[in-house]
Amino acid sequence: MKEYVLRAEDGPARFRIDYEKELNPQQLEVVLAGDGPLLVIAGAGSGKTRTLTYRVARLLESGVPASQILLLTFTNKAAREMLRRVELVTGGEHRRITGGTFHHVGHLVLRRNAERLGYRSNFTILDREDAKDLLHGILAKNRTVATCKTAPKGDVLLEILSYSVNTGTAFERVLADKWPVFGEIEGELVRCVNQYRSRKRDLNLVDFDDLLLCWRDLLSKNSDVREAQHAQWRYLLVDEYQDTNLLQAGIVERIAGEAGNLMVVGDDAQSIYSFRGANFGNIIDFPERFPTCRIFKLETNYRSVPEVLSLANSSIRNNARQFPKVLQAYRQSGVLPEIVRCGDVDEQAGFVAKRMLDLRDEGVELRDIAVLYRAHWHSMELQMELTRLGIPFVVRSGVRFFEQAHVKDVGAYLKIVTNPLDELAWKRVLKLYPRIGAATADRIWEAIHTREHPLGDLEHEAVLRAVPSGARRGWGELAAVLRRLDSQDLHRSPSEMIRALVNSGYETHLVTTYANFHARLDDLRRLSEYAVKYETAEAFLAELALSNTVAGREAVEEGAEDEAVVLSTIHQAKGLEWRAVFVLWAVEGKIPDGRALKEEGGEEEERRLFYVAVTRAKDHLYIVWPILANERNLQGVIQRPSRFIQELDRSTFEESQVVLG
Repeated sequence: MKEYVLRAEDGPARFRIDYEKELNPQQLEVVLAGDGPLLVIAGAGSGKTRTLTYRVARLLESGVPASQILLLTFTNKAAREMLRRVELVTGGEHRRITGGTFHHVGHLVLRRNAERLGYRSNFTILDREDAKDLLHGILAKNRTVATCKTAPKGDVLLEILSYSVNTGTAFERVLADKWPVFGEIEGELVRCVNQYRSRKRDLNLVDFDDLLLCWRDLLSKNSDVREAQHAQWRYLLVDEYQDTNLLQAGIVERIAGEAGNLMVVGDDAQSIYSFRGANFGNIIDFPERFPTCRIFKLETNYRSVPEVLSLANSSIRNNARQFPKVLQAYRQSGVLPEIVRCGDVDEQAGFVAKRMLDLRDEGVELRDIAVLYRAHWHSMELQMELTRLGIPFVVRSGVRFFEQAHVKDVGAYLKIVTNPLDELAWKRVLKLYPRIGAATADRIWEAIHTREHPLGDLEHEAVLRAVPSGARRGWGELAAVLRRLDSQDLHRSPSEMIRALVNSGYETHLVTTYANFHARLDDLRRLSEYAVKYETAEAFLAELALSNTVAGREAVEEGAEDEAVVLSTIHQAKGLEWRAVFVLWAVEGKIPDGRALKEEGGEEEERRLFYVAVTRAKDHLYIVWPILANERNLQGVIQRPSRFIQELDRSTFEESQVVLG
């Protein structure tokens, strides 16, 4: 076969970019590195994106054809931004670079090779909603699953299946380890999952996980495809390697080969997504899989003042399994971080809100202030306090605490007991039960609200006539729950009412409806603890209603989010930065999370999470903890400061205490 070889012009490459001027010495070393596997450990705020951008530019200026470069990121937006920067610095053509997410590139590969994997090239990609509906239909046709009260809904089963695929763990093992509540119907769920897979093939459908699974299988089973992709993409660059799962790492490492030009960039100290399937071993064990790799470290931080970095370094050095590095500040000295001790959770909220206003007076805009926490419920008291003081805020970790579906469900049950003529509450609760949709809920409401004693007539013939036979079982369960909540021993204790509701079947609803049911149960436990201070359900519900008149609502709706404080979980805050950062609930059991500590490697990942939190701060850092909190039916439980506080070098912070004036 005749071959035509396209060669670059003879002679040394001419570089338009002054790389020594644009980059610091560590970045320059990465950009100028030659071929072979490269591992770049990029510390927080160290210019990782800039380094990647100039590395791509250098390859192009060195004569590497754009079509031979594969750039993989975790969002298409990140890839577009990086390629836009490449064009700006080179002034040249970059559109032939293959760039995007693993799923985006996997789709391109699968389109070209669909028939090798048993698909037709005109396959359709299922979005998450469509995949959930397909799986839901299969579950509904399985009699055992359909009649089991503890069976998962379609989106929960999809979450379990996705975790199984992305971690390379057998579906049955994931069920046993993480969702043992479904163990009694394990065999039927396996059957449903197998039907889901068969149904997708029959209908020529793939879901998001299939895009990676098929790409991996294509490379594993077809040496010609693997060799073709190795030749096509001579240079592979992967961003955020610490966040990749086994499938993603397997794909790029197969394409590159042991001595290929694979450059992976990431920070082992910011590996915090194991709950999503990210594999810490992908980055920490990279040198073992690629013995000839060269390791580079970016340690100059352009974000934070030296004092913040000293505290961060003092914390992360306690991890044994890591690539040791010490962040060095580019900026001038600032103020020491503060460890702030508060009397209780209300004082914690009061301190944060008051200090925010002080910072604003000192020239820090509200939009440059963030409050970070380990779990969504940790922000509950603070949201109440910000609302009371009229401080606008946006919640980046989900919807506002009191607007969450499960919190509103609990409120609806309590509203029915305190005001049996609350139509909206009745209809919300009714639709939580099987075989009761909007039309049936309307009919039941019409029968109930005409009764003189609605809660006393739940089993009355006139009411039962409105309940379809298929919904009678659920109606009986609801009637029993409402009678329990309406009993004299609970009626004057909203805290006990919430606890009784959770234990009377609502926990099962959470488990079968939400993949993150643990977090939602924690929310409700905290809500119950918070409700202890209210003597009646009416007073508690009034507070909930007032909390939903949110101070920040107008700012968000009018697009003026820039004027609002940011509230976020630490996981959601990764990659972001603010001038002032507050870290809430820095006590044992919260940071670190008690449940996470039981997982293998859990303490070190929790410490990495703490490290991510503190390195979001540019100028001001406050780590706040309460001495007392209500927990597990007990009031005023003494809290221990987080182990991550106690192990810090005392020279890296100053201690403060909140006192009531």
